[in-house]
Amino acid sequence: MIACQVAHTLFRTPTKIARVRSTAYLTRKGLFAHEAIPIDVLISPEQVVTDHVRRLIEHPGALQVLEFAGGLVQLVAVKAFYGGPLVGQDLAFLGKHMPNVETRVAAIYRRNRPIIPRGDTIIEADDEVFFLAARRDIRAVMSELRKVERDFRRVVIAGGGNIGERLAEHLEHSHQVKIIEHSLERCTTLSERLDRTVVLHGSATSKRLLEEENIEDCDIFCALTNDDEVNIMSSLLAKRLGAKKVLTLINNAAYVDLVQGGDIDIAISPQQATIGSLLTHVRRGDIVNVHSLRRGAAEAIEAIAHGDKQSSKVVGRTIADIDLPEGTTIGAIVRGKEVLIAHGDVKVESGDHVILFVIDKRRIRDVERLFQVGLSFF
Repeated sequence: MIACQVAHTLFRTPTKIARVRSTAYLTRKGLFAHEAIPIDVLISPEQVVTDHVRRLIEHPGALQVLEFAGGLVQLVAVKAFYGGPLVGQDLAFLGKHMPNVETRVAAIYRRNRPIIPRGDTIIEADDEVFFLAARRDIRAVMSELRKVERDFRRVVIAGGGNIGERLAEHLEHSHQVKIIEHSLERCTTLSERLDRTVVLHGSATSKRLLEEENIEDCDIFCALTNDDEVNIMSSLLAKRLGAKKVLTLINNAAYVDLVQGGDIDIAISPQQATIGSLLTHVRRGDIVNVHSLRRGAAEAIEAIAHGDKQSSKVVGRTIADIDLPEGTTIGAIVRGKEVLIAHGDVKVESGDHVILFVIDKRRIRDVERLFQVGLSFF
């Protein structure tokens, strides 16, 4: 906050972005204004991670859930399981099999290598499939790629810090929530602030405690402490004792790829979850949303098209006619409240929100230039 104040006062820096962790600052109206503390964009890592975990709990079976256009469109990553209706079928079959559902496969990762999807691309078991669809259609598409998982009801959270508390606060009225916290003082605070959450004093790595709390009946175990080793070991123990799914917060990015996909179902890197909030404001052009994917290897971008056919490289053109950078696909267009899944004959209009998937981040600058308006527009 002080750095932003210095940048504004001494150097007249036009845009100031600050990461602010304490919720006490975020709830004070008028604190972050040019006449007070001049910060234009506030990023709360805990809130970003909490929202990320919440969306995963709301979509059982998803590896990643991202929202665009105020939640009208979602990008979901799932692993295709052997025996799924679409495994062994080409993507053209998806439209025939689900004629009433509009969706678009944005990318496929097979053995950690990206594949640009085409109509004749065949989905294989264990493929990581990224697809875009209107929010209302997400569950229907997921059911085609993997076995339908019942909604999570029983949630156990290891760690009663800011993230654990916020998640419990959001879930406690629709789920059965328990928090395990090692600090007695923090347990007292949590029990006063939360209404229906059961607060347990103890260690998440205690086999006895997990067994006493019937961890085998737990739908999802979320390890959200500040200690990577505690998160990893408690997750492995919970899974060994019968927890149906485990989600683990890991600060050391080098650990994420090591643990995900084995006994740990979902590993989350706070840095990767948060970086999209920053990238949104440093990208050129009118960029509304940026999400970093695959540990930074790819990006999903929501850009607003401006101008006309003379001044813009996208407005007034059909998707088939847009000269997209290599490795880039347009997944959907949001026009007002209408969601248009990208087909070759869809024409882009000024003001449209265009959602793109870029598998090669070296092409990001080309995508930005695509949405910059020429001088003839002004």
